[in-house]
Order: sequence, then C-alpha cells, then structure tokens
Amino acid sequence: MESSQSSTPPPIWVVLVTFATAAFAILATSIFAGLLLHSMEPDLPPVEVLQSLKGLIAGALASSTALVLTLTFAARGFTLARLRLVPGRERGRDLVLAIIGVLSLGQTLDALTVLRGLDDHGAMSVIKKALTGATGAELFLAVVTIGVLAGGAEELFFRGYMQSLLRERWRPALAIGVTAVCFGALHMDVVHAPLAMVLGVYLGFVTERAGSALPAVACHVVNNAVYTVLTAVGGPLGGRDLNLMLGAASLVVFIGCLAALHRSLPPLSRF
Repeated sequence: MESSQSSTPPPIWVVLVTFATAAFAILATSIFAGLLLHSMEPDLPPVEVLQSLKGLIAGALASSTALVLTLTFAARGFTLARLRLVPGRERGRDLVLAIIGVLSLGQTLDALTVLRGLDDHGAMSVIKKALTGATGAELFLAVVTIGVLAGGAEELFFRGYMQSLLRERWRPALAIGVTAVCFGALHMDVVHAPLAMVLGVYLGFVTERAGSALPAVACHVVNNAVYTVLTAVGGPLGGRDLNLMLGAASLVVFIGCLAALHRSLPPLSRF
C-alpha cells in the first residue's frame, strides 16, 4: 500500500464491487471455517457448533481474514495517507472522547434492544450466550479475534478504504451514510445490522472530523474488546428499569462526547 498511484478517484462502482467481493469472501471463509470446526466435533449438531464460543471465534477470524485479503488486493498501490491510515488532527483528548462516545453509544443501543424486547432475537443474542461465562484462554482468544482482529479489519476496510474513496467523489455525509449502510448490511441480521449501521455513522463522523481512520480503528477495537469482556464476566444485563437508567445515562454521555468532538474538531469541509 505504500507505492505511489494515480490521484484520480476510482469510479463508485469499483468501490461497491469491492464491497460485494468482501461480502462474498466473508461468506465463503465463514462456511469453510464452520465446516472445519464441525469436522473436529462431528457428534454435535452443526448449529450448536456454530453458535458456541469456538464457532464465534472461528467466524470472527474468518471474516477478518476475508476483509484483509480483499483490502490487500483492492488497495494495491494505494498509500496509507490516501486510505487515511495515518494520524490526523486528533489529539489525545479527542481520542479519549471518541472512545467514550462509542462505548456510551453502544450501551445506549444495547439498552434499547432490551427495552424493545429484541435482546433474545438475532445474532446479538447468540453472541451474548456464547460469551457469557467465558474465561481463561477462550476469553483471551475471543478478545483478540472479536476485539482486535474483527474490529480492526472492519475499520481498515470500511472507514479506511471504502469511506475514504467514496469521499473523493462525494460529500462527507453521503460517503459516511453509504459506508454505514454497507457496514450494517454486512452483519446480515435484522437486529444487529441496524445497530451496526448507527455505530458506522458515528465512526464515519469521527473519521471525517479527524481526517484519519485510525481513531475509528481504536474506537472499534476498544468497543468490541470491552463488550466481549463485560459480557463474559457479567452476562447480559436484564431488567427494564436497569436498562432504562443505563440507556438514559449513556445517551447523555454520548451527546456530551459528540458535542465536545464537534467543538474540538470542526468540519474540514461542508457536509
């Protein structure tokens, strides 16, 4: 990615085809990982294997590999600066605010799913059940694969590659929105996809304000890692009253972080 290349923005269809290729690669590698995992435990039903913690770890590793391989092929000749994978305008204080912002937004969305009665539906329910009670080496592997590898790979592809290149032809708001929709769609779940899309909008906002995708990488990695550890140690947080209080408090914190980032990192161009 370090060599020089033409500064001409690529056609929009090239970026979208690359996204479709990444989605297909994730599906293919996930199927392969599932078959391999099932071959190691043939006595268990395939669904049980896939929904176990081992299945979750294998799936995260497979999707991360697919994204990185697709990105490596698609971004041949692109500099890190063009992909905005170099430090931007963010300072230490901004990075802390961005991370607190994504954690509080994640908690707000999680509380909302409980209040709407959606916490027992879709992929998020499976993830929570698989992570609950995890300890030792399995928890460490879950943090590495779900937190570091999956979080990092998704940001490198979506905010580093996709949003940065769409931004060369579109205004920031449109580039953020389309990238977030694709990011949500990649999760292929009626509950998880909208949540991912909202997080994608926030991470896209952070990227545009900082002029770098690195803060979004840090936010995503920390968010996934913290979620993994807290779910493993404490399990799902049930109860309407508790989630109502957590949701309200975290929403206030998120709005505060968003306002502080808006003041600290004014827009580089018209949204």
